[in-house]
Order: sequence, then structure tokens, then C-alpha cells
Amino acid sequence: MPQIKSAMKRVKTAEAATLRNTSQKSSMRSAIKNFEVSAEKNADNKDEMFRTAIRAIDMAKSKGLIKANKAARDKSRLAKMN
Repeated sequence: MPQIKSAMKRVKTAEAATLRNTSQKSSMRSAIKNFEVSAEKNADNKDEMFRTAIRAIDMAKSKGLIKANKAARDKSRLAKMN
């Protein structure tokens, strides 16, 4: 555990950011998975799930959770399924 006050604050801030980033990344993966399942079953809400997944990918990219190339690759793969 750090002794310096600013270092203690950085530890707290880093933990909070890690939780937030993990949650966001997990929700992105869930949105992608939900679309893949609905595309496989050819469900009625496939287009809505597609938009949700694309939005989740774009948000993760804009927050720096994933790189631009991964975002483009994932969106391309989902577009092929759509």
C-alpha cells in the first residue's frame, strides 16, 4: 500500500476505472453475443440487436477499451451475418 496521499488516490482511481472498463467491455461482448444468437436463429429483432452491438463496439472504441482495428474487424464480421 502506498504511503503518499496522491499515490493512495491513484490506487482508488485505478480500481474504479478498472471496474468501469471491465463492465463496459463485458456489456459489449454480451451485445455481440446476443446479436450472433439472434442472427443464427433469424429472429425478428435481429436488426435491433445489430444496431445495439455496433453501438456497443463504437462506444468501447471511443473510450479506448478496444483498438480501432478490432472495432472495424468486429463490425465487419457482424455486418456479414446481418
